[in-house]
Amino acid sequence: MANTYTQLNVHLIFAVKGRENILSSSLRTNLFKYISGILKESDQFPLAVNGYLDHVHVFFELNAKNSVSEIARIIKSNSSKWINTNNYIKGKFHWQEGYGAFSYSRSQRNDVIKYIVNQETHHSRKTFKDEYMDLLKVFEIRFDERYVFEWVDD
Repeated sequence: MANTYTQLNVHLIFAVKGRENILSSSLRTNLFKYISGILKESDQFPLAVNGYLDHVHVFFELNAKNSVSEIARIIKSNSSKWINTNNYIKGKFHWQEGYGAFSYSRSQRNDVIKYIVNQETHHSRKTFKDEYMDLLKVFEIRFDERYVFEWVDD
């Protein structure tokens, strides 16, 4: 697209169906590399990919020719197919429906990257549910708690 210039920093968050704690450390390492590859393949610029046992954080620069929902769909469908094809878990793997997407300015990028890179440490103090609900509140996103992921007792 000639004469189109953007810089859209998107923080995408999505969870394992049923919030199962099945993303082992070794799977996460390979999964995050794979997701970075998906981003590059779809002309996005990955800034950070990390997560914990039941969810993933993806921070990237969104290319102007794509929508956030399109990139979320591509990442989730391709990564779940990859997990299933390689038999990384017992049974059939699925991501939960939906996602959270938050935008940040360029001046906030380093802080967001540090936050995402330190997920394991972060979740020794705070549950994913608390983290996600806090983000919705900080960004003043109206929501109905009945439709915010499938929470399990923490």
